Amino acid sequence: MKRWLWLALLPLAVFAGVREDFVQQWPLVLSSADAGAYRVILTPQVYQRMQSPAAKDLVVANADAVPVASALFRADQPLAQSAPALEVPWFPLPRAGTSLSRDVAAISEIATDGSLRRVEMRPDATATDGVAGEYLIDTSRVKQPITALRLDWAPGQAPFELRFRLAASDELKSWQEVQDDARLIDLENNGQRLAEHRIVLSRPVQARYLRLVPMQDDQRPLRIASVHVETAAHANAVDWQWLELAPQRVVENGTEAFVYRLDGRFPVEVADVAIPGNSTNHWVLKSRDIEDGPWELAAEPWMSYRVDSAGKSSRSPPQPLQEVARDRYWRLSPREAIAGDPPRLRLGYRPEVLVFLAEGKGPYALLAGSARAQRTDAPIPQLVDALRQQRGPDWQPAEATLGTMQLLAGERALTPAPKQRDWKSWLLWALLVGGALLVAGFAFSLLKKPGSDA
Repeated sequence: MKRWLWLALLPLAVFAGVREDFVQQWPLVLSSADAGAYRVILTPQVYQRMQSPAAKDLVVANADAVPVASALFRADQPLAQSAPALEVPWFPLPRAGTSLSRDVAAISEIATDGSLRRVEMRPDATATDGVAGEYLIDTSRVKQPITALRLDWAPGQAPFELRFRLAASDELKSWQEVQDDARLIDLENNGQRLAEHRIVLSRPVQARYLRLVPMQDDQRPLRIASVHVETAAHANAVDWQWLELAPQRVVENGTEAFVYRLDGRFPVEVADVAIPGNSTNHWVLKSRDIEDGPWELAAEPWMSYRVDSAGKSSRSPPQPLQEVARDRYWRLSPREAIAGDPPRLRLGYRPEVLVFLAEGKGPYALLAGSARAQRTDAPIPQLVDALRQQRGPDWQPAEATLGTMQLLAGERALTPAPKQRDWKSWLLWALLVGGALLVAGFAFSLLKKPGSDA
């Protein structure tokens, strides 16, 4: 019985080797330790490593190298859209305990529009020392209610878990508490990093100034690098990412065209033509996934132009593709011959989002690039709908960001695995051949026996 016990471990062995099926991985930094579900925005480096035309060679694995449930969301799906962020000025304040009664106007210089020009970093009668322990955030130019703050800190900051109270004011004298417990975290344990940069407000706040006050008198100072605020405004604004490709001039059947190669599986949605100076022409754009495959129409023929005059430039809008394409090869054909520099092709895309469940133990990693393994999409959209019914329509998975890339199997992962032989057929043939040999052996032994007397 024991000799067959290893067969039960085969699935575990397959999972344990999943990293050997991928080119590289990125450790994932979770914004919250117990969110359960997370969303990671794909970067250009991830798209450049992917090989599958359907973006299937992209999985999230846990610490045991077991793939977890995940699904890829298009950029135009609400779950893939992150809230817009606006960078705002901030000023350090000397530590003054945990009181909210402080008059900051006395040490501030305010412009006519309400924005802060300067805040003196000097201790006052209530300050315990001259070290920055509070932070004044100037939101006077933010015209929409604020839903969250995002703080980034300088590299080299010692690990911390800091707790603040958040207060709001319109004149810097009287303050109203709007969040009683706001936490910022940057910790690491056993190779797993936990970082919380965002303070999500329990309700939207619209005020000229915000103030972070430490909840403990001995709380260490935070070396802030930047502060961003998130609002619900312009949530549907399109933030195109552009890839500009160099041309190769070709002549096919007496017709001039330009061929381009895209290095990555980017989800291209729009195209544009870049020619220096004033220009106009009609274009036909086609694409294909393999170098010797047939060309397929990628966009409806369109006219592009660029006109520079009086220091201003006017140009045609980008041309939408008939459908999202991840093809490697592109061909641009002009109606009129190009006399000057050949055109550069600009392809626009929006980053997608991979949503995954934190199954098993962390740390988790995003694996990409494989000719041997594929992601099986889990019913994540249905799960998200169910959670939004329970937690509210604005609920989203917590953020996860990519760490430093790590090499796994390298280019070996891009070689397809050898085809597995059908062991059942081989076993059947072996039994048949073995049986035939056994019968032949018996017949041969009977022929060698001397005949018996009648």
